Amino acid sequence: STQSTWGEHYQWNMDIIGCKFVTAEAELLAAIIDFLQSTGLTARDIVIKVNSRKILQGVLERQGVTGDLFGKVCVVVDKLEKVPASEIQSELEGLGLLPAVARTIIGILSMDSLAQLKTELSGDDPHLKELETFFQYMEAYGLGEWVQFSPSVVRGLVYYTGIVFEGFDRRVKGRAVFGGGRYDELLTKFGSPQPVPCCGFGFGDCVIMDVLNDRKLIPDLPPAVEDIVIPFNESMRLAAIKVATRLRLQGRQVDIALDARKVKNSFSYADRIGAVRVIFVAPDEWEDGNVRVKELRAGEGKEGGKDKTETDNGKVVSFNDLA
Repeated sequence: STQSTWGEHYQWNMDIIGCKFVTAEAELLAAIIDFLQSTGLTARDIVIKVNSRKILQGVLERQGVTGDLFGKVCVVVDKLEKVPASEIQSELEGLGLLPAVARTIIGILSMDSLAQLKTELSGDDPHLKELETFFQYMEAYGLGEWVQFSPSVVRGLVYYTGIVFEGFDRRVKGRAVFGGGRYDELLTKFGSPQPVPCCGFGFGDCVIMDVLNDRKLIPDLPPAVEDIVIPFNESMRLAAIKVATRLRLQGRQVDIALDARKVKNSFSYADRIGAVRVIFVAPDEWEDGNVRVKELRAGEGKEGGKDKTETDNGKVVSFNDLA
């Protein structure tokens, strides 16, 4: 989790290390889209805009933007879809670019198809062909409707070296949901003697929750607790831990009462969190190798709306048979 303008957020990162081909980027986006589809979102909700920093570099070099200026220009033009073009123009001129050059850059980065971009680049440009191959892969995945070429997507971080992408909410202009790209040079900054092919993405939880909430797609997820283990008192704590461990090793979702509380309160807590069973560990029964199991979701324990947990105490089960 990371501190953010929301206070704190959790982020899903996925990276592929060691693959220099755009098969890696395509696989990453397939994983993202698989998640989006699992939430009920479709390509009518999210568009993933894709560009190549290599192509951008070629375009800018033709306009005399090289060296350190390239990274500074990238930071500015990355905001092209988020702020008015006039503001981008002003910032580019503030970096020392001539007004005509700034307008040309904005014009090129406002194109919406690879065909248009080909008019600015050589038809056999290897980076352009790489991007075309990427889109062919996405079509082969059956996910072509999710992705869109957009030269204005730059990703402001200077370490990106190849294809970059960013997912946007189609309903809210400028609402970015996730982003990523290729960063083949980054590990050299942390001691790698040579570049290592890398690409990946970051996907925070805050914006996607807003997207899902706007569409009423946030599911009602009840607590997934099957058993709660309750020790009679602290003298039974070690036995209760053994019981919880046995059940967890069998794959059950198990909670354990962490403090001494009245038995009635423990049963109420179990009912409140939606537990299926209560496993009660008491001295006399444990001495005989047994525990008491009460089913909470099988119609037991309630009559006329009154809780019967004090009188209907479930059944005695051997620890060795507990499952």
